[in-house]
Amino acid sequence: MDIVNDTKGTYQDEEQLLKSLRKTVERVLPIAHYQEGYGRIGTTRAEDIKSLKDFQRLPLTTKEDLRKNYPFGLFAEPMENIVRLHASSGTTGKPTVVGYTRQDIILWSKIVADELKRVGVTKRDVVQIAYGYGLFTGGMGLHYGCEELGAIVVPISGGNTARQLMLMRDFGTTVLACTPSYALYLAESLEESGISRDELKLKIGIFGAEPWTEGMREEVEARLGIKAYDIYGLSEIMGPGVALECSAQQGLHIDEHFYPEILDAEGNPLPSGERGELVITSIDKEGFPVLRYRTKDLTTLHYGTCSCGHVGWTMERVSARVDDMLIIRGVNVFPSQVEEAILLEGFEPHYLLVVYRVGNLDQLEVQVEVNETTFFDEVRELEGRQDRLRKRIEDALGISVKIRLVEPKSIPRSEGKAVRVIDKRKKEG
Repeated sequence: MDIVNDTKGTYQDEEQLLKSLRKTVERVLPIAHYQEGYGRIGTTRAEDIKSLKDFQRLPLTTKEDLRKNYPFGLFAEPMENIVRLHASSGTTGKPTVVGYTRQDIILWSKIVADELKRVGVTKRDVVQIAYGYGLFTGGMGLHYGCEELGAIVVPISGGNTARQLMLMRDFGTTVLACTPSYALYLAESLEESGISRDELKLKIGIFGAEPWTEGMREEVEARLGIKAYDIYGLSEIMGPGVALECSAQQGLHIDEHFYPEILDAEGNPLPSGERGELVITSIDKEGFPVLRYRTKDLTTLHYGTCSCGHVGWTMERVSARVDDMLIIRGVNVFPSQVEEAILLEGFEPHYLLVVYRVGNLDQLEVQVEVNETTFFDEVRELEGRQDRLRKRIEDALGISVKIRLVEPKSIPRSEGKAVRVIDKRKKEG
């Protein structure tokens, strides 16, 4: 990597960081939820935080905490100072609601604009935003950042793929922002649309909102003829823009308005360079500041200087989410492990993991889509590739799997976040 690690894994100016963290602690202490949690460990004033170790003693904040305080219980500003509300889908219960003051929106816009500059986006670019608009922060976050930068925004949102491609050509889109799985679907649809890649001016992709592998990046870059960059964010902290790669693609640089930590499975802090769960604290956010928020994203942090000039924390691409983990016969399985094997064997990155139970034994079937060319290959050749893929996945996971090759276009495409898992065990009881 081009990141030069600080062996201590801390900020060069720790006192300045502590000053910022104390400011955030002071902002949330009037909130009952934080008063109660912090009071249990004897932290009643911001001045009680005298070191990073003191800060790391503070209780973690979880999505469940946000749901318990629905809708506005964790807001640090009166509602008359809130100018925007966003919320999660709430498909698993009460949605998590976040609020922004006018200053929060200005700060968010500036953060995203600065990061877009880092990957070469300028006011001369046309940015087609195919993230969802509405209560989801993805569309609006990129939108305001692009306008702050002065770029032309095409706020098309997700879906209507044929129209996406038509406008991409007719408007001269140079930057595409969406999920990586939808970018792949757009690439596939482009090949079938009759629109030549040469008719497009597309050069940059800003992709996020779901874990994706390096193999997926290479696939999207090759098929769309672009440079693809990973962006990271989550609504509970700010939205898209918490981190973005630079042109060197050596990890995602975390903006200075966020303080990251990495924890092990028991919630203990890990040093720089070790993989674990990412925990983030927002700094300078007014309406909805969050301290030590458990993201459930698994990654690794490095602190130092990048060749692009960035000094601070850099995170590796999120390899998986704790929520995405399947436990099959006592083994932790992540879809990204299977995706990597599929791409290494040259199959299409369209797949499903189907988990079911025979008797008391869990079974995993990996459905992998073949393309039009492969579909007409000799049976013996297909069987050989299927067997090699099975062995590669079994070596990666440490459990036996069943591979089923399926027809082209038979696995549903997503215009947002891809569905990778069907767990039938929940229905089977």
